[in-house]
Amino acid sequence: MLSVLNMVGLLRAASERLLAGRLWVNPDCGLKTRGWTELKSAIANMAEAARMLRAGG
Repeated sequence: MLSVLNMVGLLRAASERLLAGRLWVNPDCGLKTRGWTELKSAIANMAEAARMLRAGG
């Protein structure tokens, strides 16, 4: 599972090539094979990374 900072880095790189309105944060495949605890952590990290980018971080 990627950390929030890893996700922010990936999203920053993507935002250099895509318009903000075309950049979506979505979970990748593999979520069906994870337990609920790990799934909740992954989704929470994605949401936090998106919040950080929207705030200019």
